[in-house]
Amino acid sequence: MAQLVCLDVLQGPELAQLLEAIWSRGDAACVLDPRLRGPARDAQLAALAPTRRIRRDGVEVAEPGGAEVDAGDALVVATSGSTSSPRAVVLTHEAVAASARATSARLEVDATTDKWLCCIPCAHIGGLSVVARALHTSTPLEIHPGFDPDAVADAAARGATLVSLVAAALRRVAEPLAFRRVVLGGAAPPASPPTNAVVTWGMTETGSGVVYDGRPLDGVEVATLDGELYVKGPMLARSYRDGAAIDDAGPDGARGWLRTGDAGEVRDGCVTVHGRLADVINTGGEKVWPSEVEAVVSTHPMVAEVAVWRRDDEQWGQRVVAWVVPAESAPTLDALRALVSERLAPWAAPKELVLVDALPRTPSGKVLRRRLDGSADTA
Repeated sequence: MAQLVCLDVLQGPELAQLLEAIWSRGDAACVLDPRLRGPARDAQLAALAPTRRIRRDGVEVAEPGGAEVDAGDALVVATSGSTSSPRAVVLTHEAVAASARATSARLEVDATTDKWLCCIPCAHIGGLSVVARALHTSTPLEIHPGFDPDAVADAAARGATLVSLVAAALRRVAEPLAFRRVVLGGAAPPASPPTNAVVTWGMTETGSGVVYDGRPLDGVEVATLDGELYVKGPMLARSYRDGAAIDDAGPDGARGWLRTGDAGEVRDGCVTVHGRLADVINTGGEKVWPSEVEAVVSTHPMVAEVAVWRRDDEQWGQRVVAWVVPAESAPTLDALRALVSERLAPWAAPKELVLVDALPRTPSGKVLRRRLDGSADTA
């Protein structure tokens, strides 16, 4: 057995140094999000259940109520908690190394010329996987305390060639082409991503993205069963922190697959993800995927950001609603309906438009669709 050491520190260069030190002594690590307060912090700490904690003053203390991990475990990572209370997954050293090798191979990373920039939260897999793959491949790494577009531009000017971002952050980067590759994950990508962007799909349980631009990484299998995507590969998590199993019986009847909860299809080796099965909108007997409507609505020049969700409707059962952060001026509902009807289907067109100043998000950048209802102007 090994200790699980919680890094309760501010995000910065020392995080990578601490992670290396913890691994070198045979222990595993987790990262507590430094932005959380009160019940949210308590919930994440409870999900991680560390046995030791390194405080911001550098002192390591025992953490009551924690539980040891297996000797081969490397990381325990909290899920985003976008649909429920956070859980945590356990990733072994073998899984972390497999993810580092597969992602670096697909991105053609050269440790002698490339440099990673980590500017998204390391408390979640999107940021922590950047640090882990840099350590495993001995690729230079720069860690920022958070996302700042000016700091990102400065890092690129000083030699950073690779960066992982979510779509909301990408929109604030003035020159994304300054990087050799921009890895996009965590939320629906923009309709027209920059030419150097790689759109990924994955989750905490897969140790980061496992599908890049629709193609599974080497060693990764993706299949469907009843419209749900299943994944198998060497980078899958060992289990949940609470002991629940990760693997399940897959489309071939054998165990070892991750049931993702995402709807999609696989054709000629290309993976298309429709969205979370729990997020589908049933309107008038038709199924509508919020992410698909968001992708279309985001192309309207008056839309800065958009999230699509549902409201109960006496006539249709559920109706499609678009929450929009306007650009310089606000779009009309009729304009958005015409756009979606033309590119998708009439039933996918929003029946309601809600104008907001900002969209509710998790710390990792995912939109909290279930928290969209609030004070706003409705059209």
